Amino acid sequence: MPAKFTLFLDKAKKYRFNLKAANGEIIAASESYPDKKSALKGIASIQKNAAAAKITDETGESEAAKKPGRTPSAKAAPAAPKPRGRKPKSI
Repeated sequence: MPAKFTLFLDKAKKYRFNLKAANGEIIAASESYPDKKSALKGIASIQKNAAAAKITDETGESEAAKKPGRTPSAKAAPAAPKPRGRKPKSI
């Protein structure tokens, strides 16, 4: 089952929607909208734009710090140098 949007009225009688993953977990929640038409436009905007959206990381963390099991100070071993010069000819 793919992800789905769930449209509902909150306690203040404003429209909201959630995006639920295939397992039913809420992975995104909307702001409130004054009417159903506006909420449906919000859903349409996400459907249109989310797949091409870029990620802007404003956490200030390095990439190494974000990977599980890695620390920011951990460095990869340098690559072995490539051999230079010509290969010997076979006789």
